[in-house]
Amino acid sequence: MEAETCGTAAVYVSEVLRALGNALQAPPTVWFKESSQKNLRSRDFLVPRGALRKSFPDGEVPAELILTLLSLDAPDLPPLRQCLQCDAGLVVQLDRPALFYRVLRDFAPYLKPLPSADHGQDIVILNCAPLHSAKSLDALRLSHLRAALLADHLAEVLTLNGKHVYPVPAVPSKEVEEFLSQLGISWPSSGDTSLVEETVSSFKDFLRDCVQNAGDGNHTQSPDEIRVQLKTSAEKHNLTLEGYAPNLDFFLVSEDDLRHVARLQRSVQDLVTSPCTVLHIISCEEEFHQQKLDLLWRLMVPSSRDVTQKHLICGPVKVLNSTAPPSSSQYFQLRKSQMLEASVMKYGESVKGDSWDEIITSLTSAAVKFELMATPHRSQVNLNLEDGNITTKGTKSGAFVMYNCARLATMFDSYNDAASEGIYPEFPPAGDLSYSSLREEGEWLLLFNYIMMFPEVLSQAAQMSAPSPGIRVTANTEAVCKFLVGLSMDFSCYYNRVHILGEPLPHLFSQMFARLRLMKGVQSVLHSALKTLHITPLTQI
Repeated sequence: MEAETCGTAAVYVSEVLRALGNALQAPPTVWFKESSQKNLRSRDFLVPRGALRKSFPDGEVPAELILTLLSLDAPDLPPLRQCLQCDAGLVVQLDRPALFYRVLRDFAPYLKPLPSADHGQDIVILNCAPLHSAKSLDALRLSHLRAALLADHLAEVLTLNGKHVYPVPAVPSKEVEEFLSQLGISWPSSGDTSLVEETVSSFKDFLRDCVQNAGDGNHTQSPDEIRVQLKTSAEKHNLTLEGYAPNLDFFLVSEDDLRHVARLQRSVQDLVTSPCTVLHIISCEEEFHQQKLDLLWRLMVPSSRDVTQKHLICGPVKVLNSTAPPSSSQYFQLRKSQMLEASVMKYGESVKGDSWDEIITSLTSAAVKFELMATPHRSQVNLNLEDGNITTKGTKSGAFVMYNCARLATMFDSYNDAASEGIYPEFPPAGDLSYSSLREEGEWLLLFNYIMMFPEVLSQAAQMSAPSPGIRVTANTEAVCKFLVGLSMDFSCYYNRVHILGEPLPHLFSQMFARLRLMKGVQSVLHSALKTLHITPLTQI
């Protein structure tokens, strides 16, 4: 019955909202997708009564329009079970068994972003600005680590959304490279330094000629610095300064500054054959300096004026109750020791050896990433280093997400072991299962809020928006972390309430297999989301 009423195309929530809006002769924004467990008991989509009054007299939708909604038929739309008016407004409930079948039969389309209609520039040079100066591990501050984590995540989600991403710079220090690798950050580790130095040398000659021609040579501060009149030069070349700090004026350009610009220039020359965007990921305390470098590049290399430069600013990282904030490495080691202590308290003296060290390192890496990335990038992150419980035990922590990955892996191991012993039958093809037994509130919650919403989250995570004209952009860098926390909490509630692996009785197998297939979908989404953060899911604990 489910297969007979079900299409084959993937069902995307944003497309459903658009179709419902068109049928109601209203914009899709008048419809709301429900997400709370309470409201999902009676409806899936809602037009509030206040919005109805703007389009219909007394807020009453004509009966024929409701019939039109109920008869909607398109390959990418799910069947509707009911559409009616109530005190809340106009509500729609989907044919849930049919949608369970349609999604869980093949959930591969839900592990990718929405099909893109974006015709913007496809090449992105991702410049993690703090890494240019990370010449030692001690120099890698917490704000730098936050920027590096966000840049690494953005590289992954932009790539998933069809962009060609080129990260720069190559990590300049071996110890910094090893530390970032421990956190799963995938960043280039080598570059052609000779070509960069050649470019630096040509930049020096260019700037010295400019200084002499401007009669400003007496102001050169030292042999290693060149004084450049940024604002005057920009106005001379008719360069727009909209969005830049109004007090950009003189710039004492160092060799490191020229090296930074040279790496960007070499990237554009070597990697790009068509228009591109350079996205600078910057800690807030270095924003002003990066604006100078941005403008300096445009002044020295006229062709760079065709490159779109955008700045994504990371807010500060504040360590509470501390006058001397730790370095990134010290912070990681502190969290690791707290994670080890919490594990010993929970699992006892068995917590030792290489396998446990790998587990503790993995848990710590996840915890650190969630701590620094779950806050919107422009907001301040507050770290309480004295309270390890926030990181090791909180339901909003990376460790909690990893714990639920391990629970899922253990459950499937238990099923496979029992199936190999003949206790359970082999798993049937997903298309042969009956999903009408999935009636638990938590089951619809996991499908509708997470499996079906994951493509939307992946697309949102890669979207850039400009809050004002100029060079600043914002992104939803926290979206995946928040999604994972919500998924883990709702899965944990369901797992604690429902016995998925039931008694080995034939009349119970149909429901057990439907639940296991749903759990496989949850696991696949969890793993795919963690991959965008370069976190390897735990398989045991």
